Parts: sequence; C-alpha cells; structure tokens
Amino acid sequence: MAHNITINTPEDIAHMREVGRLSSELLDFITPYVKAGVTTAELDRLMLDHTVNVLGCTSACLGYCPDGGTPYPAATCISVNHVVCHGIPSETKKLKNGDIVNIDVTVVKDGYFGDNSRMFIVGKPTIAGKRLVDATFECMWAGIEAVKPGNCFNDIGIACYNYCEKMGLSIVQEYGGHGIGKVFHSEPHVSHFPLKRETAVFEPGMIFTVEPMVNAGRRHIMNLKDGWTVVTKDRSLSAQWELEVLVTETGYDILTVSAGSPEAPEWVKGWKKPTFA
Repeated sequence: MAHNITINTPEDIAHMREVGRLSSELLDFITPYVKAGVTTAELDRLMLDHTVNVLGCTSACLGYCPDGGTPYPAATCISVNHVVCHGIPSETKKLKNGDIVNIDVTVVKDGYFGDNSRMFIVGKPTIAGKRLVDATFECMWAGIEAVKPGNCFNDIGIACYNYCEKMGLSIVQEYGGHGIGKVFHSEPHVSHFPLKRETAVFEPGMIFTVEPMVNAGRRHIMNLKDGWTVVTKDRSLSAQWELEVLVTETGYDILTVSAGSPEAPEWVKGWKKPTFA
C-alpha cells in the first residue's frame, strides 16, 4: 500500500486487463445503436442484456447504493448534453441529431471491476459539441501522459487543467477519478485540477481511472432531485471520457481497451493501441 493505494499483483492485473477489455467491448457493442430516435432506456436495456448474456458479467451500477442513498436504478449512466454525469436512462429521453452523449459502464467479472466511458455524437455534430468532445478526449490523454513512476497524482490534475485553460473550457472539481480493482471506488481520488497539497507518488501496480468532466461554460454544477443526475448550473454542454490506467515500471498502460477503442491522439508518446485479432 502507498497512501492506502493498492499495489496490484500480476494476477490482479491480468484479471483487470480482462474485465477492462470487456467493459470496452460493451461500448463497442452499443456504438451502432447510438442514433437519433432511440431512447436512453433502450440503450440501457441492450447493454444490460449484452453484459449478462454475451460478456458473462454483471453491472456494477444496477442497484449501486453508496452511503445509504437512493439505489441507482439502471445498468449504465447515459448523460446527454448539459448532464455532467450519472444521467439515468429514461423511456422518454430520445436522442436527437447534434446531441453529445456520454455512456459510462462498469462491469464485474470474477470480483474485478472494469470502468469505462466514451462520448458519442448523434448524427451531424454541432461545432460547439464536437469541439468540446474532442478537447475533453485530449484533456484526458494529457493527464494520462503525466503518469510514470516518480511523478505524482497532482501531475494529472496540472496537465488536465492546463490543457482546458488554454481552450477556454472548465473542469468540474466535485468529481474525479478513483482507484479500482476488487473494489469499485477506492483510494486514491484522482483530481483533474491542481491541488494545493501533497499527493501520492505513482508506483508500478497502481490502477486508477482518469476521467475529466469538462464544461463548455463555467465549472459549477447542481444535483437534480432524483438523487443521481448532475447537470451544469449554467446549462452549458459537458463532456467526459474515462480510461483505466495501470502504472508500469516505465510509464503506464491502458486496461480498458478493445478493437473499437479510439486511437490515442497523435502526440501521445507513452502508449499505442494494441492490435486485436
């Protein structure tokens, strides 16, 4: 342990690599269904069926109830436009052309958690929507590129913040990444903006998520009365991408990767997407 952060064994890492791939494959599966006219509830049903009957996993989100709050009622989080995170799939919410959509999935296999999210653009993108989606992807990768033994977690926040600052975008500060493995959310909390305190140094075997939430407007958010949905206070667009990162001896590796995963930006030096048969 380092600051109560788990150092995973080679066996743990092998399990996390498998469940990470499966979580990414779930997003590959749903991609062709994300189009105008579909309800977010229908997407959720399709993903739950695929999770259980094809991937042989369970959903970590369904019934998730931290701190005795309201149990989460769906298998996935689907956050559209100004919804920052934890958007509850709905029978009445139909996607329309130009929407930006975050789909966040967490699957469980053999007691290990795979947590992954991607942005989707429905039909023809708006200029503002595409700019935010692309910038958030690059912001995430800027943070990931800071990961190597000897650096510390605050380097992720500095890199993400600096990227967004120059783009005139704002990072949500109330939420961040987290450790993951045999527990859904564990130490450390991964901030995507600089902290004014000491943070843990990266060590090989650590696994955590990098998942910046980036707003086109101001960073402030508010919670809806359903106990889960978080929206931008000024109703500006919000986007998020998420990957699971493993610290290696020389840098990092991505565990939530599959054939359909987007390639890393061209400027990324620390990782290249592997080839899948």
